[in-house]
Amino acid sequence: MTESLRFERVAKSYPTEAGAVEVLRGISFRLEAGEAMAVTGPSGSGKSTLLHLAATLETPTAGSIRIGGEAAHDLPERELAAFRSRRVGLVFQDHYLLPQYTMLQNVLLPTVAAGNGRDEGDAEERARALLERVGLGARVDHRPAQLSGGERQRAAIVRAVINRPSLLLCDEPTGNLDAETAGAVADLLLELHGEEESALIVVTHSLELASRLPRRLELRSGLLDEATPVPLPAAGD
Repeated sequence: MTESLRFERVAKSYPTEAGAVEVLRGISFRLEAGEAMAVTGPSGSGKSTLLHLAATLETPTAGSIRIGGEAAHDLPERELAAFRSRRVGLVFQDHYLLPQYTMLQNVLLPTVAAGNGRDEGDAEERARALLERVGLGARVDHRPAQLSGGERQRAAIVRAVINRPSLLLCDEPTGNLDAETAGAVADLLLELHGEEESALIVVTHSLELASRLPRRLELRSGLLDEATPVPLPAAGD
């Protein structure tokens, strides 16, 4: 399998008036293409920091991170932004859709940021097909305020996969949703992950969501534990 993400002895600390606060303390793991993994742990354990490092939104204090074999953090900022748009898809607890843009325009934004020469017609065709796929085909010209919370999160997931990223990162993607909507969004996320064959990391407090992923890492006090693998249901269950 192709390696999508590798952390090697990664540490992250932040300066404070009282001295440096170490959030991650030399963690290492690998994630292959097509793998899905949950990251759990109590508040303040470093879950979101780990995700931000994997997304190249922050730089490690020590250690190395490779995405698809590349040391992305070593790239100049302009190249890094384009790399991130091409290779990494991000879904947050808040959808972060731009209120002045339609659903279609919001979904297409990463294709512009990637600067990858994708034909505009092809990108729009893919965006429309994905929005139709997630039940938003009739909503392409609606703005975020005209959609429900679940619909906005579905659009955010489409935006995250529009460039066919090799790495899909989700930070509490169902945290703002009621139980029924959260289940539907989780279904969609896992279906699209499987279809796109991306590597998937979901940071979550939800043990129900974490149990649906075949691999789980637990963060405690900046250290990482590989939890007992969660068995997948047998076919037909």
